[in-house]
Parts: sequence; C-alpha cells; structure tokens
Amino acid sequence: MTTTPPLRILFCSPRIPNNTGATMRLAAVTGAELHLARPLGFDLDDAKLRRAGVDYRDKAATYVHDSLEDAYAALLPARVFAFTAHAGLPYTEVAYEPGDVLLFGPEPTGLDAAVLADPRVTASVRIPMRAGMRSLNLANAAAIAVYEAWRQLGHPGAGAGSYAKP
Repeated sequence: MTTTPPLRILFCSPRIPNNTGATMRLAAVTGAELHLARPLGFDLDDAKLRRAGVDYRDKAATYVHDSLEDAYAALLPARVFAFTAHAGLPYTEVAYEPGDVLLFGPEPTGLDAAVLADPRVTASVRIPMRAGMRSLNLANAAAIAVYEAWRQLGHPGAGAGSYAKP
C-alpha cells in the first residue's frame, strides 16, 4: 500500500507558543506534518502552546529537530518553499506536490538572508499584502499556505462531511 506524503510545515526558530499551538491544530485538521527547528522561544509544555493547540495537539504529527540542518536532513530531498515578504513569486503560482516543505521563519524577523540563499530552498515565495504592511501572523501565514497547497492536491484525507452545505 502506498501513501501520499503529507505537506510539511517547517518553522525555523519559532518564538511565540500560541502560533505553534495554532499550527499544531492546522496540521491535525489538514493531515500536514509540523516540523520545528530549534532553538525554540518557548518550552513545548508551555500553557499557551497547549491552550492554542486545544485537544488537537495529540492528533498533529509534530517533530522537533535540533537545528535547521537536522530538519533538512530529515526532510530532504523534498522541495522547500521559503515564505518571505521579500519574494517576488506569489505563493499561488507554485504547483504544490505531496511532500513539499513550507518553510517559515521566526516571528520577529522572518527568514534570514542565508536561509533564503541556501541552494536547498527551491524557491522563495510571498503571500501578497497591502503596501506598507510588514508581515502576517505566523500561524495565519502557515494556514493560508497550507490550505492553498492542500486545495491544489485535492484535499487528500478530507472527510465527506468536511465541507459546508449551501
């Protein structure tokens, strides 16, 4: 039996536990994996992380790596899409494939130039925003990206009752 590799969300040095908890919930409801590359700005037992993840935390496939290098060692040779406000390519112009990695940087700064220039990054992509706006909330950005990729893939694993009826 062959299984379709899930989408993979990779947070590089996340700092805010609420964002990671909310993304655990996102991973659980979409079947994506959540990968966290240390250092983390919180303890994995943080109350805010638990509160944001609600009862979905145990249903999310979550992996913690000691560094971005260790995360790459576990995830590659997958395609890696680095999300940054400074990219020219809109995230909707990517034809996502099962197993793709959606890479996001830490909340206060985003991904640094060295990560964006790394040859293991397939492409840097952006989520459009109004002019003069600095960034989206990390959990919101991950949700926007994951749902676009999951939509393109036909929502694998979604149950029949998962859509609202007109």
